[in-house]
Amino acid sequence: MRPFRAAATILAATLALAGCGRLAQVGQPPAMAPVNGAPEQAAMLGAGYYPGSDLQPQPQPASLWRRGPKSLLGDRRARDMGDILTVVINLDEEAEIRNQTGRSRTGSEDWSVPQFLGGAQVLENALPSGATIDPGVSSTSSSNYQGQGAVRRNEKIELRVAATVVGVLPNSYLQIAGIQEVRVNFELRELVVSGIVRPEDISRQNEITYDKIAAARISYGGEGQISDVQQPRYGQQIADIVLPF
Repeated sequence: MRPFRAAATILAATLALAGCGRLAQVGQPPAMAPVNGAPEQAAMLGAGYYPGSDLQPQPQPASLWRRGPKSLLGDRRARDMGDILTVVINLDEEAEIRNQTGRSRTGSEDWSVPQFLGGAQVLENALPSGATIDPGVSSTSSSNYQGQGAVRRNEKIELRVAATVVGVLPNSYLQIAGIQEVRVNFELRELVVSGIVRPEDISRQNEITYDKIAAARISYGGEGQISDVQQPRYGQQIADIVLPF
């Protein structure tokens, strides 16, 4: 009885702790992440790293034809820490998978010794009335299995998000990260993107598409009242994991 009480106590405590985070937001909209202390802000305030040189670029005199990206005809594409570029996400993918498996097996075995030096007759005489040893052993087995599964996905996402160069790798590739939060009433939508890009893949409009981002991590989700209704309760989620049937 004591192990059952201990398990019930642990389960109740787990459910209470899981719901405490949401109880604190009752009647309040989801909080947005602060800008201060974010990796993007740290990259803008940092000194930056320039491959092949540990020195900062020398400031140019105030002139219309000065060198650098800030000149009239300069290249304004992101290339240093703290620079901003636009990530264009245009997902239009469709996939369909169908699997079907069938298995069937039938077996039968009969084994008997009707005559063996007269021993079978002696044994039958010793058995109760109506019993026989012919056949001595008989077995039949049958197995049948049918499985079928289908997966169909259709995704279409069109988004644009500003990302910041948070690092410059030794091979001059850029490490970018961007986050965008939009709150409408009591629902917070969050778009997060990160990865590694080549400077030459950035267009003249200072944009790059998602398919040119290496190690791309794109997340689009949210939290709030609508997201809470779309997922099962904590008890149902725990039951789906714990119950073996």
